[in-house]
Amino acid sequence: MEYKRIISIQDPLFKQMHQLMQDIFPPEEVLEFNLWREPLEDTGIRVFVAVLGGKVVGATEYRYYEEFNVAMTDFTIIGHDGLGIGSFLAQERSKDLNTLAAINGKQLFGMFAEIYNPYEVEHYEFGRVKSMNPYVRREVLSHLGYKRLDLSYVHPSWNNDGEAVTGLDLCFLPMEPCITQLQTELILKFLKGYYSVLSNKPQSWHTMIKNIAKKETVPLLPI
Repeated sequence: MEYKRIISIQDPLFKQMHQLMQDIFPPEEVLEFNLWREPLEDTGIRVFVAVLGGKVVGATEYRYYEEFNVAMTDFTIIGHDGLGIGSFLAQERSKDLNTLAAINGKQLFGMFAEIYNPYEVEHYEFGRVKSMNPYVRREVLSHLGYKRLDLSYVHPSWNNDGEAVTGLDLCFLPMEPCITQLQTELILKFLKGYYSVLSNKPQSWHTMIKNIAKKETVPLLPI
């Protein structure tokens, strides 16, 4: 299996990846094909695919923020069960992020991720792959060490239509087990920067930001 970076929508592998996203994720979670042009050309956004026999069988997108020394996993896609795609992507992503942190003269502090909460929503429209089931994914991320931030979370739809997307938790993977809470300054800077590309945010997102700002720290809880 090969770990290949995609930096252009002209890359034939990107067309495969985008189709895989549409097969797996709900429509509101998939950015339109042409709107990927700028993100892929952004050197801070790292999009990699797992390629087996010339076919894209998995993908992951993530970012490393030098100023915060944290990463964000945007998504991980497993296109087929029983091929070890999830562990392959996690290992390759970890190696890449540790290299980026080392170049920054640091050891990675941790990684954010938005995780679907199937206990809050009765049904998610996901694709045919059992590994992508929200219950399975949640348990896998728990085993990896992710913790849930103790807050009511909402994020703006990537359609930039002002709609709120709920049914998710904002989680964090601390690299040191002794980290049991995060400073709200880090959370706010991260969220505001991460969603700065979306101009049309729902009022519930702004309310969430105000509520977070009232605290000094936010506990990290088990998923």
